[in-house]
Amino acid sequence: MFKHLLVPTDGSPLSCDAVEHAIAFAHDADARITFFHAEQRLPALYVDMGAIGDPQMLHRFHQGEDSIAQEILGDAERRATAAGVACASLTMTCDAPSEAIVEAVQRQGCDLIFMASHGHRGIGALLLGSETQNVLAHSRIPVLVYRRPDELMCRSADATTSP
Repeated sequence: MFKHLLVPTDGSPLSCDAVEHAIAFAHDADARITFFHAEQRLPALYVDMGAIGDPQMLHRFHQGEDSIAQEILGDAERRATAAGVACASLTMTCDAPSEAIVEAVQRQGCDLIFMASHGHRGIGALLLGSETQNVLAHSRIPVLVYRRPDELMCRSADATTSP
C-alpha cells in the first residue's frame, strides 16, 4: 500500500525508536524511506539583538547543525541498509520543522509520513508535540505517529486508577 515513507528524525530517543519501527514497517511493505532532518535557523532575535558579535559564529552554528544532521541521518541510513531497505536522506534549513516536513513530502513524492509523537522539544508522553500536531493538521498524505508502547501502557494504567 505505502511505497515511499518520509521519516523525520531529530536524534531524540523517541525519534530513534521511530526510525527503527519505520525501517521494520518499510521492510514488511517493500517500501523505501527518505530520512529527513530539519536544521534550525539561528533565531533572528539573536542576530537582531547583536548576540552574534563574531561574524564567524553564524557560520560555526550552521556547520554544527550540518554535522549533527549528517550524524543522525547517517545512523538511520546504516540501519535501513543493514535491514535491506532502500533509503535516502534529506535536510532542509527552516524556521518551522513541521512546514519543512510537509514541503519535503511534496518534493520527494512520499505517500506516508512515519514520525515520533514528540521530539527534543516534546513535553512528555501525555501530549503530542507541537510539530507533530502541525504535520497532522497540514499533511495531505497519511501520517503514522509512533509512540512508545510503555507510554501507552502508563496512560492506560493512569486512566484506570483515576477517581
